Amino acid sequence: MTAARMNSVALSTPIKGTDGKVITEIEVMKPTAGALRGLQLAMVQMQDVNALAKLLPRITQPALSTDQVWDLDPADLADLANRVSLFFMTPEQLVMIQIEHQTG
Repeated sequence: MTAARMNSVALSTPIKGTDGKVITEIEVMKPTAGALRGLQLAMVQMQDVNALAKLLPRITQPALSTDQVWDLDPADLADLANRVSLFFMTPEQLVMIQIEHQTG
């Protein structure tokens, strides 16, 4: 799986974009230190919903608004949160996940 596909989330419940178009897929970009400004890193890593509601608008394409994050289907929010978690893993941890996924 390529890095681009790995960071793409197909929504199980599409949402409306701010332009009125339907959003069916969201790309999650690796946050910079600036994107994490004002957030507690531990809360982001624990997938705290409030922290994600602040972070996701900064690192998604199309850029989600905070209201759109709150309107996400819980399964889609969990999928996005899992993608964000991958950014905080070392390369070795990511390799272990890929190995487990292939053998599991």
